Amino acid sequence: MTIKDIARESGYAVGTVSRVINHNPNVSDAARARILEVIEKYHFQPNANAKHLKQQANQGIAMIVKGTHNMLFASVLEKMQAECSAAGYSSMVFYIDENDNEVEQARCVCRERKPYGVIFLGSDRNHFGPDLADLGVPCLLMTNTAATAAIPNLSSVSVDDVAAAVRMVGHLLDNGHRRIAFIGGDLTSSQPSSARLSGCLSEFSRRGLSFDPAGQYIEARYTLVGGYHAMEQLLDNLPGLTAVFAFSDIMAIGAIRALRDRGLRVPEDVSVCGFDGIELADYLSPRLTTIRQPAERMAGCGVSILIRCIEEGCDAVHELVPYELLEGESIQRLPDPNKIH
Repeated sequence: MTIKDIARESGYAVGTVSRVINHNPNVSDAARARILEVIEKYHFQPNANAKHLKQQANQGIAMIVKGTHNMLFASVLEKMQAECSAAGYSSMVFYIDENDNEVEQARCVCRERKPYGVIFLGSDRNHFGPDLADLGVPCLLMTNTAATAAIPNLSSVSVDDVAAAVRMVGHLLDNGHRRIAFIGGDLTSSQPSSARLSGCLSEFSRRGLSFDPAGQYIEARYTLVGGYHAMEQLLDNLPGLTAVFAFSDIMAIGAIRALRDRGLRVPEDVSVCGFDGIELADYLSPRLTTIRQPAERMAGCGVSILIRCIEEGCDAVHELVPYELLEGESIQRLPDPNKIH
């Protein structure tokens, strides 16, 4: 008799049976009574492996956050912790620098803390390979897709970065902008930045417009300072600029500050838009136009997937959640696009 047999006999999921065995309070009275009835009927005793899983569960779920300046991460993290708690799991949070290797950090965490699963928030896809399976636990990549990585223990939840970027660039072009620049992360390490730029280039090409990557794209850290300095470079090197698409709201806010310090108005002189939909963007003046990533939905979806993989041993799952273009006040409609060169 195994835990799966108990689940089949009782009519409840393996995860629910596991929570009853581990004395987790997040189980209905009816479910608990039925499961205990089946356990008693078959004199079921959790085996050594089940006891080991219980010990792991007590260690909780590890969350490795790469970069400390991303307010979207803070929102997603808070909601993931709440979701874990509601499901009866504790959580451990580890912050690392943007340039650190999150997989190496996960190895240390798994060796020393023995978590039940690992969530990566803000990661470099280049660090993930088949040897991730050596961690021995299910893993989840948040805000970044791992669908093409084909790593058996790595699930992912993200928006469609390419489609979202196409939508935003289309919005700028529809408002008459042609001299558009972009601020994003290191294209060799930031898969979201690479995907978003790909979407931008796709829309430029579809509309028969040229793009100069050396002049129109500036790499920066996902920080206020990064956005500020990138905007300064664009102002120095790209005369006639009418719009900037920053690949994070934090970068966009830094860019707006740089524009104001140069005596330029947003959006009258230069339009600015962002990506993430953090709460602060809605309180800027002007209110920032941005792509909203639904933090609460992503957190709920991600934690649900990871727990299912932990409790039922299912294969990796990759989910795309819907994004939303939030029209603020930071994009100026140009009167005649044909006069913009």
